[in-house]
Amino acid sequence: MLRRQATIEETTARFTWDIPAFFNIGVDVCDKHAETRPEALAICDVDQTGAVTDYSFGDLYRMSNQLAHALSAHCAVGDRIAVCLSQRVETAVAHIAIAKIGAIALPLFTLFGPDALRHRLADSAARLVITDAAGAKVIRQLVPQLPALELIVCVDGASDGALDYAAFCGGQPAVFDPVQTTADTPALLIYTSGTTGPPKGALHAHRVLLGHLPGVEMSHDFFPQPGDKIWTPADWAWIGGLLDVLMPALHHGVPVVACRFRKFTAEAAFDLINRTGVRNAFLPPSALKMMRRDMPGGRAAMRSVASGGETLGAALIDWGRDAFGVTINEFYGQTECNMVVSSCAALAPAEPGVMGFAVPGHDVAVIDTEKRASCAVGEEGAIAVRAPDPVMFLGYWNNATATEAKFLRVGGADWLVTGDRGCLTASGRIRFVGRDDDVINSGGYRIGPAEIEDCLLTHPAVRMAGVVGMPDPTRGEIVAAYIVLGDGHVGTETLAADIARHVKSRLAAYEFPRAVRFVSEMPMTTTGKIIRSALREMARREVAGGKLPPNQ
Repeated sequence: MLRRQATIEETTARFTWDIPAFFNIGVDVCDKHAETRPEALAICDVDQTGAVTDYSFGDLYRMSNQLAHALSAHCAVGDRIAVCLSQRVETAVAHIAIAKIGAIALPLFTLFGPDALRHRLADSAARLVITDAAGAKVIRQLVPQLPALELIVCVDGASDGALDYAAFCGGQPAVFDPVQTTADTPALLIYTSGTTGPPKGALHAHRVLLGHLPGVEMSHDFFPQPGDKIWTPADWAWIGGLLDVLMPALHHGVPVVACRFRKFTAEAAFDLINRTGVRNAFLPPSALKMMRRDMPGGRAAMRSVASGGETLGAALIDWGRDAFGVTINEFYGQTECNMVVSSCAALAPAEPGVMGFAVPGHDVAVIDTEKRASCAVGEEGAIAVRAPDPVMFLGYWNNATATEAKFLRVGGADWLVTGDRGCLTASGRIRFVGRDDDVINSGGYRIGPAEIEDCLLTHPAVRMAGVVGMPDPTRGEIVAAYIVLGDGHVGTETLAADIARHVKSRLAAYEFPRAVRFVSEMPMTTTGKIIRSALREMARREVAGGKLPPNQ
């Protein structure tokens, strides 16, 4: 655990890793608690009707052992087993059981379409899928294109050629002898969200859970504390839901709320938090923005709220203090190397627009990739993490070339280059600028989209905003803002000009959007991130079509 000291500097100086030679995620998050306090609450399962079912660590132990026996009859150590389920107790049980048998879990999002499922299942050569009725129906149609897939198990009962999950586990022993895995044994294959190209499988070892702990503990103001209970709307198929919330909480013996909303709404989120006694939450920026917009007066008494995935602005942080009674701690990472930067209000006041400090245990730097040297304070460069690191991936699945390209030799050490741009601040924090291809080059200025998007969201007509560079013969690029308007607003040239002035009056003159475009829907990844590459393509097509880009 991260031990709190007076300052971030002292907390970092006194932190040391304790990674054992042998480690198994399933044993760590389940069996150790089942041996000492089997009746303790582990999962608070809330179904779509709002009905709540509580599961203890003893329940998880029995259920995961029965599933482990069933899986062992079909899969061996190192085989890939897909879990295509929403937040529910069976999802947690599946991950625990897969870890216990030494197989590799492949989390899949339930809203993936056929193409997304086919790519991941085929690329990973998954042998077995655990899913629900909707997933079984789609995956069954893909079977002819998935030669490695041998079995589909459905938690909703036998259907579309899938076996009934209850029957699959039924009659199996309640005790299982887990495979002895090392800390470096592969455990998880999580595919990237595909913001910069086709999704790649990031292979993680069992140690990835231990690598996450300092960042989780820091972003939740020294988690856990007595009475903590955690929830996130982020799906457990993503690293943010699985390894920022579910697994670290179970590691610490903290109850996790699993909820399957028919549709996420601000009202439903506030109601769930208040009704189930949630004290800690990971709320992605998209969820926070929706909660602020749709229920500006919403309230929930929280102990900690963390957020990551997009930069938070001052307005959102101020709203969070009022809505939750705490300062939202922003954190940073990516599928390949997660939770390496975080703010921590318990140690230092938040700096809006600045994502935080390097988490103790992680060596994070801003480097000049051409000079292969560290950047000075305030100098923009590539955000990088020194290898080796417990939270760092083993490599891309079946893609040694992409793995090699992810690392750079600097100062006698190997560094994982995240693909994001940032700069070190005078306070020792790291400010996020944008992805390499998101940075806008306009008239000699390098402009990150995040600050402009935050400013745009303070305009009363703006519901959602995405900012990219639009080709321009004079400036190289101009700032282009793509806007989804709030209810009751109509996109006119007058409104576009007012939105541009709104930014110009609050940020630097060179940062205001010279092109403001209204769109009905923002292109988003399934994890709630803006797909700026799609917006850049829209901008390129517009310029190629001969339309004059500037509104101003």
